[in-house]
Amino acid sequence: MAAQQATQSAWDSIAAGYDEFATPVATRLAEDALRLVDVGAGTRFLDVAAGSGALSIPAARLGAQVLATDISPVMIERLRARARDEGLSNLEGRVMDGHALELEDDTFDVCGSVNGVSLFPDLARGLGELVRVCRPGGQVLIVAQGPPHKAEFLGFFLSAMHACVPGFTGPPMDPPPLPFQLADPKRLHQELSDTGLAEVRVQTSTWQMEFRSAVHFWDVVTNSNPIGQAMVANLTQAQRTDVQKVLDGMFRERSGGGPTAVLTTEVNVAIGVK
Repeated sequence: MAAQQATQSAWDSIAAGYDEFATPVATRLAEDALRLVDVGAGTRFLDVAAGSGALSIPAARLGAQVLATDISPVMIERLRARARDEGLSNLEGRVMDGHALELEDDTFDVCGSVNGVSLFPDLARGLGELVRVCRPGGQVLIVAQGPPHKAEFLGFFLSAMHACVPGFTGPPMDPPPLPFQLADPKRLHQELSDTGLAEVRVQTSTWQMEFRSAVHFWDVVTNSNPIGQAMVANLTQAQRTDVQKVLDGMFRERSGGGPTAVLTTEVNVAIGVK
């Protein structure tokens, strides 16, 4: 229970920044993933670890009857606000631990998670719950980060931190942080197969992340996960300024003088049938 409360508190603390900066970036990834499953008017759709709606908002726009769940009450409030702003009465948000969904078996046509269940400490349990509530013949959709060395956003950020912060080591990489635990497509395939899903297929694709500036990049990275917050928590204001100056130079070089810089990240997209 203490671990659950700590997780909830950590995500609550970044929910406002996550909603403002991370969700718009992740929405484009989720929209692409939704094209791979059958979602339309009346589809019963579940989004687990939904954040503030990167996957569930686009699914609701397609006409699905969406239930979005997340462990963070603040995230769910942000998601509900997004739904109200768009007039999406077919989207419900509920606070729920994805390790133990308070839902009946065989309920949903499509169950999905974008960079959500792939962060769970008990991955097998989270995936098992997602499959349990999917109806026979229904689809499960999982989007997860590829390997850290294929994530340019992480490389850019760590390079700037190493250049400006004496003694900075970054997060441990052996094993890598939880967001990268499904980086190996073979493991992702095996984990889904172990739940009993059939017709499992995994494709690796490139996520093009557009950033308007180094400041925008900083805001996305430091608000996208509690790990990002932890990496900068003890920086002095001078160090923050120095890191952002280094990032600004890197972004000017990458953008070639254009209005945005594009960083690529490898992602694994998996689909299975119950």
